Amino acid sequence: MKITTTLAVAVGLAALAACNQGANEQKADNIEANAENQADTIEANAENVTDNMQANAENQADQVRNEGEQKADAVRNSADADGNSTN
Repeated sequence: MKITTTLAVAVGLAALAACNQGANEQKADNIEANAENQADTIEANAENVTDNMQANAENQADQVRNEGEQKADAVRNSADADGNSTN
């Protein structure tokens, strides 16, 4: 009887140790998964910022081009109105 009780206690302790190790392993896996998700979010945000900066720069360049074309057209139209056109 004493051997059976000792054996049962040993099996119980081994099972408890295995469960505890599993819980620690799960906790460690969760920590890694959370860190990976945070890193992915940081990278995605950096890409979004870069995309937004590029879009803003392109919009600003388009605006400068349009303003330049409008000023050039105004000069051409002014020359036509004055009769100074070479056309």
